[in-house]
Amino acid sequence: MQHHLKATSPLNEWLSYLENSHFKAIDLGLERVRTVAQELDLLRPAPYIVTVGGTNGKGTTCRLLETMLINAGYRVGVYSSPHLLRYNERVRIQNQELPDSQHAASFAFINERKSQSLTYFEFSTLSALHLFKQAKVDVAILEVGLGGRLDATNIVDADMAIITSVDIDHVDFLGETREKIGFEKAGIFRASKSVIIGEPDCPHSMLEQAMRLKCAVSRRNTDWSFTQQAESWTWQNAKVRLKNLPFCDIPLPNAATALAAVQALPFNISEAIIRQSLREVELIGRFQTIKPTQLSTLAELTNKPVEALPQFIIDVGHNPHAAKYLSEKLTALCTQISGKIIAVCGILKDKDAIGVLTPLLPVIDEWICVTLTGERGQTGESLSQKLRTIAPDVHPEICGSVQEGIKSAVKKSHKNDVVIVFGSFHTVGEFLQLL
Repeated sequence: MQHHLKATSPLNEWLSYLENSHFKAIDLGLERVRTVAQELDLLRPAPYIVTVGGTNGKGTTCRLLETMLINAGYRVGVYSSPHLLRYNERVRIQNQELPDSQHAASFAFINERKSQSLTYFEFSTLSALHLFKQAKVDVAILEVGLGGRLDATNIVDADMAIITSVDIDHVDFLGETREKIGFEKAGIFRASKSVIIGEPDCPHSMLEQAMRLKCAVSRRNTDWSFTQQAESWTWQNAKVRLKNLPFCDIPLPNAATALAAVQALPFNISEAIIRQSLREVELIGRFQTIKPTQLSTLAELTNKPVEALPQFIIDVGHNPHAAKYLSEKLTALCTQISGKIIAVCGILKDKDAIGVLTPLLPVIDEWICVTLTGERGQTGESLSQKLRTIAPDVHPEICGSVQEGIKSAVKKSHKNDVVIVFGSFHTVGEFLQLL
């Protein structure tokens, strides 16, 4: 397949090639990808590089940091994963996705020159670095895909490493304890460089690694903190106190971590820009309410007028830490609605489904368990059995696809109800494709 692909080949053909170009999907270890990056001179894609790791909150922290830097006049590239609908979401330059043609040309550049076999994620990472270098960005923000130490993004020596949170996830690759996971995530630290830690209960393994490397560490509740008031919030460290900050569309601990990063950056970002950015920032798929204007296709699909449809909220959270946050948001929402909360839930089989479902039991009135396809997909039947083990009184409906689950939710709901679509990027992505 490789032979006929050119810089002008369609992006979907390139992506299909990338998916099958290496003998295994996840092949941890940096030797191959680092060798290719050196050959192509991609190890320094920007004058200043920030790498963001953590179990949850990476995407939102990257997003606010990006917004503040762009508003301050810097040229910024962000590489994140996974995507919801289109591969193009993975690379943003100046908050814009790039056209298919640029990705295809970048893949061709790497494919023609690489001396090693690469996984999809390694290929994708090198391509992002190449695109940043071409675009002459001032700052490159790299979101870690898995762990840190052996993740492809870690071939780059970052000037600043951010850890958003540490929780149990990807046990097969990262270990079963927070100490082991902390060590893997601390793999992105570099000697004498800045480290921002947003996790309040920081594993010793992470702090030990930072001390060994003599990093300039800035920790939540040690070097900086934030407090929430009724109408606003406050962020402070030894030098700065930012009061009456506006609430934003992303979780406060992640926003506070991004503010800690800004304070440690060698750039001048004013308080006015911080406030403006907090008001502007948004991220798709994190407790996001779908606007009624977006639901016309769904209304046609279900033969219900838009005004009779329930409120839809989507959330890509797929581990216990994210589920606790979702539960808090839904608990607060319960006080504002008169109807019930219906969940359309699909979770990959390698995730801790019971850990995700447990915090949500008190807030969800009706469950619809849906099947996700693909080799990591889990059937609605299997998910429903897991739900029944922790909540024998719950009788979830089982649907063979996200679309079926959504149709069923619309059928059994009223306009005062809320339908929460969650459990995986795949679940939310399939729902968004219906709109």
